[in-house]
Amino acid sequence: MKRAALSLIRLREPSPILAALLLSLPLAALLACRKRSPPQPPAPSAVSVPSAPPADASRASLPDAAPTVATFDASTPEPTTLAEERTALYEALKSRLAVTEPELAKVREIVEKSSILGTGNPKLTVHPMTRARCREIRAQAGLDKPAPSVCEKPFMAPIYDSARGETAETAKICIDQFEFPNIPCEYPVVHVTARESALLCEAIGKRLCDAHEWEGACAGALLAEDQDYSWKYSRGTRTLYHNRDREQVWAYGKTKDHARCGTASKKNRDCEGGYQGCGSNTYPAGAFPGCVSRFGVYDQHGNAAEHMSLPMEPSELTSRGGHGYTEMKGSWFFFGTYEAHEDDCRWRAPSWHETKVMEVNSHSNYHLGFRCCMNVPGTSLPPVNRDAAAGVQEAGSPTP
Repeated sequence: MKRAALSLIRLREPSPILAALLLSLPLAALLACRKRSPPQPPAPSAVSVPSAPPADASRASLPDAAPTVATFDASTPEPTTLAEERTALYEALKSRLAVTEPELAKVREIVEKSSILGTGNPKLTVHPMTRARCREIRAQAGLDKPAPSVCEKPFMAPIYDSARGETAETAKICIDQFEFPNIPCEYPVVHVTARESALLCEAIGKRLCDAHEWEGACAGALLAEDQDYSWKYSRGTRTLYHNRDREQVWAYGKTKDHARCGTASKKNRDCEGGYQGCGSNTYPAGAFPGCVSRFGVYDQHGNAAEHMSLPMEPSELTSRGGHGYTEMKGSWFFFGTYEAHEDDCRWRAPSWHETKVMEVNSHSNYHLGFRCCMNVPGTSLPPVNRDAAAGVQEAGSPTP
């Protein structure tokens, strides 16, 4: 945070902007580094049943054929080693997502190069809900009825902007409904860098999401790139004005309610960050039917925060074949008791742990995962207007 603040001082913007930007940095995020964490997570029996989905959750776009039986059932023991976690991941990708052998070989190559990538350190992780309980909850909520989608891949949802006349049938972008591996009631993959996230998405025919796509999937409207990025300015200035002018909404509605999402788990007692000190005490993906956007995208609040790409130039949009800078969004599994920053859909964070997405040493952590996006097969995207300056005055220097 100190280095981020110093970098902002060097921005050549009018002093009022510097003051506003520095003040916009969340103090809670700085204090989080020193805060002692709560006790160990409770046993699974302590978990309450999540709320029912909102009425518009019926818009979820699911695969056009029911997936095979879940990899885990009530009698299947949880993995006790990292190797077992990875074996379970590979089996789930193959059986639930129909990942091909060549694709799976690419996934294995990426995963096995890491000494920590998985669903959490098995020696420390205590998941507050089982996969079996998650499947019961989703079945009770009537969420086991797949419907056809233009995405053509299981568990992906089309995202679009109805204000521009777009529909689910004419959408050009799809997003995973669940955190990677994008399988309902599997635990999200964490301890994964931004680079590894991008490579894993590409290994199975997808890509890392651009920031505005993730935001649009959450808020229920995918804005055009020209409308959502002010290409002319530094990242700090863009973030300041984007946050100033953003629509404040959560996936489930206009009023913040952490109880709708997977935010009631806890950090390990001595967790200060990293693999050796922290368990990834996450919930199974999709375990909270009320934590869903109108597009049917789950867990964009709570569970695991997520990597994505923030483009500084149109050529860096992943939808156009590029890669931008690291951006982290969402909140995580203990956010209900420690709210470190804003977590509404369109809020953009300061440049925490900033690198290029494809930097080998890009950031990873115990509460940080990702999900993938994809261009709809057979569609083309319109050109991006580099001269557009969304959310900032066009003439002269921007003013608050």
